[in-house]
Amino acid sequence: MSLVHVSVDIDAAPEMVFDTIMDPGRLRDWVTIHRSVSNVSEEPTKAGARMDQVLCMRGVNFKVHWTLVDVRRPCEAEWEGRGPALSKARIHYRLSADDHGLTRFDYTNEFHAPGGPLGAVASRVFVGQASEREARQSLNRLKNLVESR
Repeated sequence: MSLVHVSVDIDAAPEMVFDTIMDPGRLRDWVTIHRSVSNVSEEPTKAGARMDQVLCMRGVNFKVHWTLVDVRRPCEAEWEGRGPALSKARIHYRLSADDHGLTRFDYTNEFHAPGGPLGAVASRVFVGQASEREARQSLNRLKNLVESR
């Protein structure tokens, strides 16, 4: 298993940040490895919503089938994903406001490679530090996007 946790402070209300991160049509604006999204549920911000996303890491495209398993607007959402070769992911968004009008966005991504320990080693070799770097770049893009409104 690999775990990535990154945070960013955004000068906007939690509702604005939440609406942006939960809009499948906005993923291309802030998620650096996002390529496309399809099969989006009619109500994408309700628990049980689904979508298929194509992502790209190190030049390799792959599809993830996401299900929104928990959501508490505007402060929390949790997605479970199924990827190629029985890989699994869990993404957790947590937003909290401070006394100065900033929203803290904590992003956690837990990835389980297929193939047990051997698969985990292969995943670390293939992905390396790219996951954390891409997560940081994505959160910085999100910050710029929301604060530019």
